Amino acid sequence: MNSPVTNFPLSDAGGILAPVVPGSLRDTGIDREVLLSLLLKICYTSSQTSTEAAAARMLLPIPLVAEMLEELRRDNLVEILGSSGPIGFRFTLSQKGRERANRAMEVSGYVGPAPVSLEAYTASVEYQAAARPPVEPEKISESLAALTLTEEARMLAGLAVTGNRSLFVYGPAGNGKTSICLSLRKALTEGVWVPHCIAIEQQVIRIFDAQVHEVLEQPVASRGTDQRWIRIRPPLVVVGGELRLQDMDLAWSPSLRFYESPIQLKSNCGILLIDDFGRQQVRPADMLNRWIVPMEYHIDYLTLQTGQKICVPVRNLLMFATNLNPEDVTDPAFLRRMGYRLNLKSPSPEQYAVIFRNYAARCGVTVDEQLLQSILDRYHRENRELRCSEPRDLIERMRDLSRYYSRPLEINAAAVDIVWRGFFGAG
Repeated sequence: MNSPVTNFPLSDAGGILAPVVPGSLRDTGIDREVLLSLLLKICYTSSQTSTEAAAARMLLPIPLVAEMLEELRRDNLVEILGSSGPIGFRFTLSQKGRERANRAMEVSGYVGPAPVSLEAYTASVEYQAAARPPVEPEKISESLAALTLTEEARMLAGLAVTGNRSLFVYGPAGNGKTSICLSLRKALTEGVWVPHCIAIEQQVIRIFDAQVHEVLEQPVASRGTDQRWIRIRPPLVVVGGELRLQDMDLAWSPSLRFYESPIQLKSNCGILLIDDFGRQQVRPADMLNRWIVPMEYHIDYLTLQTGQKICVPVRNLLMFATNLNPEDVTDPAFLRRMGYRLNLKSPSPEQYAVIFRNYAARCGVTVDEQLLQSILDRYHRENRELRCSEPRDLIERMRDLSRYYSRPLEINAAAVDIVWRGFFGAG
């Protein structure tokens, strides 16, 4: 079975649809000169190599690398040292080849897996975003099971995931805004194919990031799979107050001479959470203006060092979380483009009690109902607003207390009094 997208052909690989291995240099979608330059640079980084070793580094089939090496040999750019296999050779760069490779390194210092084309990457993102199966309500409930939420909150979060729409979560601090966004990732179960990198002429943009992308087990029938693509868990990228406008642009490395992709590309077909929205180093209005085009049209325009602009796909579940007043950090144009808005209010006493009991149960202890009522009464006496996160915070500090005295966790009045004063600073 093949995908209907010609720039991203797929075939069955052990029950998983996987990118088809290129049968020719033309099928790679990359200009021949770009591939030859990459092969020269790979040779440049070692005194000698082999057809098989170069193919393993470029993640291309051995016959395609052998074809390129024969062309380099005819142009007197490499020298054959001997045989390395049925169709492979050991080789090294000639002086002419070393000079050519050095010039190639000055243009782009990238040395690694062969890139895919921007067109293929765009097709892959569009196809995978469209082909993702609907997320059932049961899967949403399962992903949010650890959180005590109203049915409406669960439904709105589920609708955002199912409809692949943005989500704006707001409300007082400590009520689970970040937790609900992070938990929704569990509802995304389909693997995602991402390339190691993409090429625009001689310029390379790295897409795969081991710090962000969690690699899944690759298909068993991998011989027919294009190794330039990696199957990962749907990505989750979280940024907070440190986010700058330039983090949404290509990052050029003068020393490496290639580009690092921005957060909206690293999170494609996954979740991008902008936490603590409104607390970034730039004005909220400037941040909102930067997001208008990606939210409206699911594309973005990035600029290379040369001034050339490229259009890239943006197909992620974009989520904003803030404890600031939405009117202070947004505007009507932004909110109109937002898929769903979810107000996570402070819990009622009954909800707080449920959260406290559930977390205590996870820690292997039970809570006396009179003690729980006394905790709620103390909140009321001190005119302190309830927070969904505080049952966990108080119990975890009681766990610290039990470790301090080398005894099992106990939730009693004495322990509550000690951690209350230590946590809230109350007299």
